Order: sequence, then C-alpha cells, then structure tokens
Amino acid sequence: MVRRLSFTKYEHEVLPDFRQKINMAESTRDVRNSFYHAASELFDNVFGDAVRIDYDDIELVPDCDDCFVISDRLRKSTDFATIWKDSDLPNVVARMARSATNRCKRLEKHSEKTDAKIRM
Repeated sequence: MVRRLSFTKYEHEVLPDFRQKINMAESTRDVRNSFYHAASELFDNVFGDAVRIDYDDIELVPDCDDCFVISDRLRKSTDFATIWKDSDLPNVVARMARSATNRCKRLEKHSEKTDAKIRM
C-alpha cells in the first residue's frame, strides 16, 4: 500500500486570504499575482527551506487542463518531485488554479465593470 501525504490542512490556511484577494482583483494580472503568492505560501508551508520558489516556477495558465504549469527546475528538484508525486499537492494547487481561472474568465467577460471601478 502506497502512503499518500495530504496537504489540505495547508490549503485551508491559505484559502481565505487567497479567495479574498481574487475576489477583490480588478484585472487578470491581479488574479495571476494572487495565485502565485498563495501557491508560494502553500509551498513554503509544505517544503520549508528545502525548496525555493521563484515567480517563474508556477504560472496560472487558464487554457491548459490543470490551469497551471510548474517549471522544469522545480519538477527536477528531488525534494519537490518526491512530495509532488506522493501527495495530494497537485490536486490542491489545481483547485486553487481553477478558482483563479474562473475569476480571470469573469473579469474578461465583464471588463466594463472593472473599467468602471478603475475610473472612479
């Protein structure tokens, strides 16, 4: 039997602030930045100092299946790859990415509301 690690505890710590930030976002750039910061905080909680996360290491990509992409540098890191493969971390990040993607789509669809906020 394979042992799977669960990081939903860390997900629940990051989610309230992440949701608030994407709900308050006025542009897709704001949503992407919020996603990066939430994912980075999640990874810091999971990996501590063992894995360093850079801005280019995780990217929100609404057009792909998982809605995010992890850099090759991270995927090649043994500390990262072991936990990524043997845990629910990909699912946790995918849930966050789907929320951010939905917000991006809404902002793109209703850009006139965002533009009105900016002009005020």
